[in-house]
Amino acid sequence: MTSTVYFIDFKATYTDSTVKKLRRLIDNAGLNSCVKERDLVALKLHFGELGNTAFIRPVYIRHIVEMVKQSGGVPFLTDANTLYAGSRGNAVDHLNTAVSNGFAHPVVEAPLVIADGLRGKTETAVEINKKQFKEVYVGTEVISADAIISAAHFKGHELSGFGGALKNIGMGCASRRGKMEQHSGIGPKVTKKKCIGCGDCAEHCASGAIEIVDEIAQIDNEKCIGCGECILVCQQEAIQIQWAKSGGEFLERMMEYTLGVLKNKTGKTLYINFINHVSPACDCVPYNDAPIVRDIGIVASTDPVAIDQASVDLVNQEPALAGSCLSSHTDAGADKFRGVYPRIDYAHQLVYAEELGLGSREYELVKI
Repeated sequence: MTSTVYFIDFKATYTDSTVKKLRRLIDNAGLNSCVKERDLVALKLHFGELGNTAFIRPVYIRHIVEMVKQSGGVPFLTDANTLYAGSRGNAVDHLNTAVSNGFAHPVVEAPLVIADGLRGKTETAVEINKKQFKEVYVGTEVISADAIISAAHFKGHELSGFGGALKNIGMGCASRRGKMEQHSGIGPKVTKKKCIGCGDCAEHCASGAIEIVDEIAQIDNEKCIGCGECILVCQQEAIQIQWAKSGGEFLERMMEYTLGVLKNKTGKTLYINFINHVSPACDCVPYNDAPIVRDIGIVASTDPVAIDQASVDLVNQEPALAGSCLSSHTDAGADKFRGVYPRIDYAHQLVYAEELGLGSREYELVKI
């Protein structure tokens, strides 16, 4: 089955600005069919790590908020806390970071709600019974919402090759335990050379999985629930994620989480990818490298697989920009994401997402 992906470029005139085109794009993509009167609408985006400037501009988000309100919905901006220790590891730091990056209420005209609570533990288990997981752990506030709009900055990613709508939903809506499961599936590890045996990790471990032995923290993986709290509280950065060995397995886990998030949202989702400042790495890093291609445009669809496939194709059709990190795969038509991450079979996430029934890789691109 072929899905429709709507597209606008960044060309603008005095009478037809980019935000006007954005509103037409969203109208054509079917916002009114996804959002009904009094729906609580989770507008899922990435607020950006402090120091990063490649995330979606707040002015665009405000226009999406306005359109949701015009459809009768009640929108809120949301993301879930990070697994790693950074500027978004708990709800207080996360909200402060969001405001610092321009997502304050007077700008975006909607409240900010962190999907998995103060410490990333407010989660709902969703039964999916698939290859990697029987159930997945998702931020409760996303599950409680009536509808979801994904606003994703499309860019490269160190683990998935690229990050778009599927990752924004699957990884972005997972609780901290859910993120740990996707990345590893086993508990974190202790770097003995860095550990000073202070005991902060053991004190904060809700499952009693950590003890200090000979002035070194030890984690019992049988007791560990994978919440990642110890990673955040360790001031020595001695506790780290044990990354999954198989990239394909990681991508399948992420797609199964996407399935879990969307399980009860049939007909209540819309996806918007911003294909500009296509940085080689995720907005989670506290900087952003030079973009690998020019600013291309914005796409929207009710199909998360089709929109990500279209976004990949639009990027790969472009020649690489001079001065970017790309030293190969630079010609128009060359695979830019393979050029940045040659060992990552990023297409596997699209193949598996299609197998899970999340959407279709076949699409028609309709320019607005």
